[in-house]
Amino acid sequence: MARISRRQFNLGLAATGIATVGLTGCGISDAYGAATQQTWRHTEAGDLSPAQKRREIVRYGTLAANSHNTQPWTFAIEEDRIEIRPDFTRATPAVDPDDHHLFVSLGCAAENMVAAAPAFGMEAVPEVTPRDGETRVAVALGSGPTRRSPEFEAIPRRQCTRSEYDGTPLTASELRQLQAAAETPGVDAIILNAAQPISEVAEFVATGSDAQVRDPEFVAELKEWIRFSSAEALEKRDGLFSGCMGNPTIPPWLGRIVFDFVFTENAEREKNIKHVNSSSAVVVFTAKQNDRAHWVEVGRAYQRFALVATHLGLKHAFVNQPVEVPEVREQFASYLGIGDRRPDLVIRVGRAPEMPRSLRRSLDDVIV
Repeated sequence: MARISRRQFNLGLAATGIATVGLTGCGISDAYGAATQQTWRHTEAGDLSPAQKRREIVRYGTLAANSHNTQPWTFAIEEDRIEIRPDFTRATPAVDPDDHHLFVSLGCAAENMVAAAPAFGMEAVPEVTPRDGETRVAVALGSGPTRRSPEFEAIPRRQCTRSEYDGTPLTASELRQLQAAAETPGVDAIILNAAQPISEVAEFVATGSDAQVRDPEFVAELKEWIRFSSAEALEKRDGLFSGCMGNPTIPPWLGRIVFDFVFTENAEREKNIKHVNSSSAVVVFTAKQNDRAHWVEVGRAYQRFALVATHLGLKHAFVNQPVEVPEVREQFASYLGIGDRRPDLVIRVGRAPEMPRSLRRSLDDVIV
C-alpha cells in the first residue's frame, strides 16, 4: 500500500463527499504504543522454568517477518521440540496462491527460535521433513551454554521499514556480512548495489505492482488485511497497520472507502520506484529447488540476513511484486540469469528512521 500524503488523503475524502470535521485525534494511540513496547521486548532467562523458557522461545519466533503480518502459524510445544505448523486459515490465496510466502514465514519463525534458544540455555536445531504427505517444520531442543548473540539481540529491533531510504552506499564490511548471513547450502542471495541494476529492479517492482492493482481479488485481499486505526490494530493484533506505513489512521469504515480512491496504479508505481531507487542495495533470494522444504530454507536465510542487517543499523523491506505475479516472475528470473530457478524474495536495504511497529497475537492464540 502506498504511503498516502495528507493532500492525497484529503482528496480521497473529497472524492467520497466526506468532510474532515470530527476526524482529528486519529493518530497512533498511547495504548497502541504501549502494546508495541510489550510486544517488541527482550525477556531475561532469570528463574524461568523450562516450560516458561520454551514459551519464550516461541514468543521470539512470533516476532519473525511474515507476509501481510498474517502470522500464519501455530506452535505445538513438547519437552524436546517445538513444531511450527502452517495455519492455512490465514493464507492469502490472491497474492500467494501456492502458499510459498506462508512456508517462507514458517522458516522465518524457525530462524528466530534458533537465535533465541541459546539465550535460555538451549540449542535449537531446525528440522524440515516430509510426513504424511506434508512438509513438517520444527526445532529440536537440547541443553547448551547460555549466550546472547548479536542476532538474538536484534530480534526485537528488526522491522520491515516501508519508507524512503537515504541512498547512502553500503560499506564493504556491511556487504560481506550481509552476503555471509544470507547464503546457505540450499539458498543463494544476489546482492545488487549499483544504481543501474537497482533502477532496473525498480521497474520490475512497478510492473508487478501495476498488475496487482488491476487485480480485484488482490485488492480485496489486501484491503481485508489492512488495519486502518489503532483500535482495530489493537483488537486484531495482526495485519498491516496504516500507521506502520506512515499513513493517516482513520476509522475502519472510512478507511475502506478512502482506500479505493488512493490505492491507484499511478500512486503505487510512483511510490515503489521512489522507494527502490532510494535503497542502498536490493537482495534477491533464490532457492536451489522450488518446493516447500526449500521455501522454509529461504525464510531462514532471509531472517538471518534481516537480523544481521538490523545489528548493522540497516533497515530493509520486502518488494516482492516481481516474484508474486507469475508473468513478471518469469521475466525477472531471465533478467537475473538464474535459469529455471524461482526468485523467491526481493528485499531492499538502506538507512532510514524507524517507523511505528506492528503487533503480534498472544501466545495463547498461537500455541496449540
